[in-house]
Amino acid sequence: MALKIRLARAGAKKAPFYRVVAADSRAPRDGRFIEILGRYNPRTQPSTVELDVEKIEAWIAKGAQPTETISKLLAIAKGETAAPKAEAKLSKKAQAKADEAAAKAAEAPAEAAEEAAPAEDAE
Repeated sequence: MALKIRLARAGAKKAPFYRVVAADSRAPRDGRFIEILGRYNPRTQPSTVELDVEKIEAWIAKGAQPTETISKLLAIAKGETAAPKAEAKLSKKAQAKADEAAAKAAEAPAEAAEEAAPAEDAE
């Protein structure tokens, strides 16, 4: 059974708050969960983050995987200055475009150097 530590939405329409829960990854977002580990309210100024850090770390030690959002909230709750940075993943199309642009950028200086070299010889 794959366990996730994730957010479960609660609250009224257009006025959400979230519970941090340990749940089976196959369970619905707002459905069955094993344990409530904290609360998160993004509507307050500043956002309210109440987490039981000891319980979360115990679940992680048992093999539960926190979502990216939970990792950020956990860093905030621990008082760390910066949350762990996830590597930005590009789609295949975006990666192909980036590779193509890099190849064109590498060719441009080489072409400029070739064009400048014959002009110098002519003088």
